[in-house]
Amino acid sequence: MTISQGDQLPDATLVQMGAEGPAPVSMAEKTKNRKVVIFAVPGAFTPTCHSAHVPSFVRTKAQFDAKGVEEIICVSVNDPFVMQAWGEATGATAAGITMLGDADSSFTKALGMDFSAPPAGLTDRSKRYAMLVEDGKVTLLQEEESPGTCEVSAGEALLANM
Repeated sequence: MTISQGDQLPDATLVQMGAEGPAPVSMAEKTKNRKVVIFAVPGAFTPTCHSAHVPSFVRTKAQFDAKGVEEIICVSVNDPFVMQAWGEATGATAAGITMLGDADSSFTKALGMDFSAPPAGLTDRSKRYAMLVEDGKVTLLQEEESPGTCEVSAGEALLANM
């Protein structure tokens, strides 16, 4: 079942590259008593993700801050090493966006947001979406119809509906 607005986020452990290597991150702890934005992409360094989705949140980071968003988190079914390199390559890390790897896609599957496109080499990847989460509850969810487009899940679109 796909997560919906009003649902509680499922707890899952993602991985972030820390100063001493890969470190586990509990989504329940990350969102508890906080207002955060989570956006997900099919894959790091893939065309739309790299040239449109991440840059939309880099551009709008200050506007989210002004609306009380405490953290913007990018999730992809990639390992933390790739997510670290991608955050550096896109300027997301420098902008203060948290890059989390869902290496086994357990978070993505728990949300019901997984898909596969074997001809493109994508298996158990995340659909493209953006959500506002307040104290672990999804208060706004915007999912793309196609993983190759970034319209309703872009930073500007999410901001417009907050």
